[in-house]
Amino acid sequence: KLKSFSLLQEAIVPYIPTLIGQLTHKLLLVSKNPSKPHFNHYLFESLCLSIRITCKANRDTVGSFEEALFPVFTEILQNDVQEFVPYVFQVMSLLLEIHTSSIPSSYMALFPHLLQPALWERTGNIPPLVRLLQAYLEKGATTIASTAADKIPGLLGVFQKLIASKANDHQGFYLLNSIVEHMPPDSITQYRKQIFILLFQRLQSSKTTKFVKSFMVFINLYCVKYGAIALQEIFDDIQPKMFGMVVEKIIIPEVQKVSGQVEKKICAVGITKILTECPAMMDTEYTKLWTPLLQALIGLFELPEDDSIPDDEHFIDIEDTPGYQTAFSQLAFAGKKEHDPIGDAVNNPKILLAQSLHKLSTACPGRVPSMLSTSLPAEALQFLQGYLQAATVQLV
Repeated sequence: KLKSFSLLQEAIVPYIPTLIGQLTHKLLLVSKNPSKPHFNHYLFESLCLSIRITCKANRDTVGSFEEALFPVFTEILQNDVQEFVPYVFQVMSLLLEIHTSSIPSSYMALFPHLLQPALWERTGNIPPLVRLLQAYLEKGATTIASTAADKIPGLLGVFQKLIASKANDHQGFYLLNSIVEHMPPDSITQYRKQIFILLFQRLQSSKTTKFVKSFMVFINLYCVKYGAIALQEIFDDIQPKMFGMVVEKIIIPEVQKVSGQVEKKICAVGITKILTECPAMMDTEYTKLWTPLLQALIGLFELPEDDSIPDDEHFIDIEDTPGYQTAFSQLAFAGKKEHDPIGDAVNNPKILLAQSLHKLSTACPGRVPSMLSTSLPAEALQFLQGYLQAATVQLV
C-alpha cells in the first residue's frame, strides 16, 4: 500500500477521506492486539504519507484528519498501548506542524498528559515526545503562557530529567531551546536563574563533549534572544566573575567542536553580540578575553571542525540506554524539517561580525584597532580584513 501511495501522490487526494476511514478502522483493530510490528509501522507510515500529500494540496484538510484520528489516539494513550504511543506522538507532531495560526483546543486538552512522568520513563517515547512538545511551543507558546502557565514547571521538570541523563541530555536542550525561542519572556523570567544553575551543576558533575556542545548552542541562543548584557548578568548573578569563566573555560576552547550549520550560525551570532554589545567585555577584567574570543570566532568560520572525542567518552551511550525493545521507531514520512531560529535575519555571520565591529569602533574610536594590532595573530587578522572588505566597512 505504502509504495502505491508514494507513486500516486496528488492523484489520491479525492479518495483520502475513504482511506482515512479505513486506516483509522485498522488502527483501532490492531491497537487491541499489536502483534505485528512491521505491519503497524507501515500502517503509521501510510497515515503520515496521506497527511503529507493531502495537506500539501490543501492545508485546511488537517482538521478532518484530526477529527478522525484524535478519538483513536486518545484511546491508545489512555490504554497506554506501549508499541503505538511513540507513533502517535510523531503523527500528532506532523499534524500540529502543519497548522499555520494558533494551536487547536483539542491539542491543549492533551497537553497536561504529555508531561506525566510515566511517559518519560520509556526511552522510546523521548525523541517523539520532545518533538511534539517543540511543536506545541512553536505553535502555541502564547496560549500555554496564558491558559496553562501552571504547566510551565512541569515542562521544565521534563527538561531537568532529560539533562540529568548522558544519553538524553541533547533532547533536554532541544526542549529548552524551544522554550527560550518561543515562550513570552515574562512567562519564564522567574525560572531562568534556576535553569542556568541546573546546567552548571551538570557541567560540574559530569561534563561530556556532547553536553558542552549543546550548552554552547543554548547560551548563544539565549544571547541572541535576550541580548549579551542579559547573558553576562545572569551568569554573574549566580556567582561573581562566572561569565568570564564561561567565556574562558568553555566558549573559547570548545567552540570549534560545535557541529551543524544552524548550530554554528547561532554560536557565531551569539559570540558577535558578546564581543560587540556587552560593555563588560570592554571595560572590566573581562577585556583580556576580548581578542581570544574574537580569534575563537574567526576559527569557527575558517578552521575545520574539531570532532575529536576524549577516550573516556566513547562508551557513554551504551551504559545509559536500556534494551533494544524500547528503541524508538522513527517514521520516515513523519520527518521534521530543520529549523533555523535566526532565519533570514542574518544571512552571513561574517558580514554581521564586520558590521558589528564597525559599529563598536565608532562608539569607542581607536580601541578596537589597538586591541587587534597588539594581540590578534596575523592570520586571523587577515581573515578579519577580508570580512571588513566584504562588508565595505572600516574600523576607526
